[in-house]
Amino acid sequence: MRILKENNNILMGLLIGVIVPILGYFAIETIFDLLTQQGIMDEVSNSTGSKRRRTMALIALCCNIIPLQVIKSRAFGAIIKGIALATMIYAGFWIYYFQSSLFI
Repeated sequence: MRILKENNNILMGLLIGVIVPILGYFAIETIFDLLTQQGIMDEVSNSTGSKRRRTMALIALCCNIIPLQVIKSRAFGAIIKGIALATMIYAGFWIYYFQSSLFI
């Protein structure tokens, strides 16, 4: 937390807000692959492949809630603004990228 205290600025929040969903996406993708290899989850077909990718991206975006709550409890206002800004940018991109399957 000392690093956060020294770097209580929007740029640090943007950095956290950009990196956490990327790591979350790869973690979720790895979990899905492991479940598929173990036979617990069905293999992705072409019709549900985009739905699974859309869902994984949304869950990865929601991974920003974890650092947001941890940092909120320690009152680092500028970092919270950066994380929120990164989350809004990712959400806008998510809507733009998956608009064809969202608005039928």
